[in-house]
Amino acid sequence: MRQDPFGNQSAGGQGRRGGGLFGNLRWVILLGFAIYGGCYYFGNRSVDPYTGEKVLIDSSLNAEEEKAMGLQAYQEILSQERPVAPDSQISQQVREIARRLIAKVDVVETALAREHGLEPQHFARDFDWEVNVIQSDEANAFCLPGGKMAVYTGLIPVAQNADAVAVVMGHEIAHALLRHGAQRMAQQKLTQIGQMAGAAGGLDAQQQQMMMSAMGYGYLLPYARSHETQADEVGLMLAAAACFNPEEAVPLWERMSANSGGQSPPEFSSTHPNPGTRIQNLQALMPKAMQYRQQFCTEAAR
Repeated sequence: MRQDPFGNQSAGGQGRRGGGLFGNLRWVILLGFAIYGGCYYFGNRSVDPYTGEKVLIDSSLNAEEEKAMGLQAYQEILSQERPVAPDSQISQQVREIARRLIAKVDVVETALAREHGLEPQHFARDFDWEVNVIQSDEANAFCLPGGKMAVYTGLIPVAQNADAVAVVMGHEIAHALLRHGAQRMAQQKLTQIGQMAGAAGGLDAQQQQMMMSAMGYGYLLPYARSHETQADEVGLMLAAAACFNPEEAVPLWERMSANSGGQSPPEFSSTHPNPGTRIQNLQALMPKAMQYRQQFCTEAAR
């Protein structure tokens, strides 16, 4: 093949050489995103005192910013929903349950951290705790970063008693203590890096969708299910330490499953463990929960 004085090939070869340059550039871009994603992942890992596990939380997100985001979301919800009067019987009962649970946050964190040979961080000491009851048929509750909580009235007939309500509220409080919201934000950033890498690497829409589906089933959904399992454990210990009966957790989730009609997606495609798995996990945790109740339940906590 004829070459010019500068060593370049003729037109046919130029097309192939240009393709090679483009291909090399694409790999350089992909490598750059991979390095960026790796640096973000390993540079934002910390050890959670409740679980002893390494978790991904953006180091630039501080507690005050988390609280501010939680407060904004809470205000938006309350502007759209209908809170029950704070002096109503149900509001007073729910606030009392919340008070008892919150009072045991420090001791439960300390106990769990020491199980893993760690020192507690007491991240929640700066929370501005608040709880409202919202009129709704939904059997649910939530606790946002910063300690803003709500219980939906639809939960009460399914829970049937204060112990079961405490199990649910303890679970929701645990999500905030474990900073699961901040972890999800960090995961979303990693997902965005992956999407940008796919686009820059020349993947078409279908290939990008396949890549994101693989990431979802292989990483994001299992991670979300682990969050639920962690919140179940920490929430159960909170309820037990606050003198509630943790054994009510099993019949509660049986009723929750029945209330949903027994319909749930396959576990591998869900953000939550299926009811059977959840109940098995709770049963396995019951001896530990009863130990926490014996150790930390005092008259002052009742």
